[in-house]
Amino acid sequence: MLNYIWFGMMFIGVVVGALTGNIDAVTEAAIDMAKVAVNLAIGLIGIMAMWLGIMKIAAESGLIRVIAKGLRPITIRLFPDVPEDHPAIGSIVLNMAANILGLGNAATPLGLKAMEELQELNPQKETATNAMAMFLALNTSSVQLILPATVVALMGAHSSQIFITTIIATGMSTIAAIIAVNVLQKMERFSVIEGSQA
Repeated sequence: MLNYIWFGMMFIGVVVGALTGNIDAVTEAAIDMAKVAVNLAIGLIGIMAMWLGIMKIAAESGLIRVIAKGLRPITIRLFPDVPEDHPAIGSIVLNMAANILGLGNAATPLGLKAMEELQELNPQKETATNAMAMFLALNTSSVQLILPATVVALMGAHSSQIFITTIIATGMSTIAAIIAVNVLQKMERFSVIEGSQA
């Protein structure tokens, strides 16, 4: 679906550029933006390598396990439908820890693994469970204690100026996500009736 959207935007840009006589500007912008994309990607390689290395060290040293242990009481309350000893809890905790450390790219495979394990507990495979909805909301709004590598790379020396605001904003968005999921899952409209969807 996303491919169709991107193609549609490019097609419309070319058509409008041709109709308005600005096709040269469209071509020039496409080439310029391709250069910007390459320069940005190369600039981010070093930052991403550093943070992924830190994540690997944290995992090997046991820091991730310490964070996971600290988050476990929270995850048990947020995901009451998931058994405490289920592997999904471990994947959820590791995903949350990676997000907290600002390692979105490292968190992605853990998030996919957590969803896969939550799906195993799902009695209705075509419908998301409350635990899945909560996990998705938390993943989308995740608290950031360490700025994402991309922000550090793009902001450079100025990245420290947005540290506190990032924590406040992501904290508020996470609280809002938890409240929204808890309110919506109690509404009859969003409840799942055995064998069908309400």
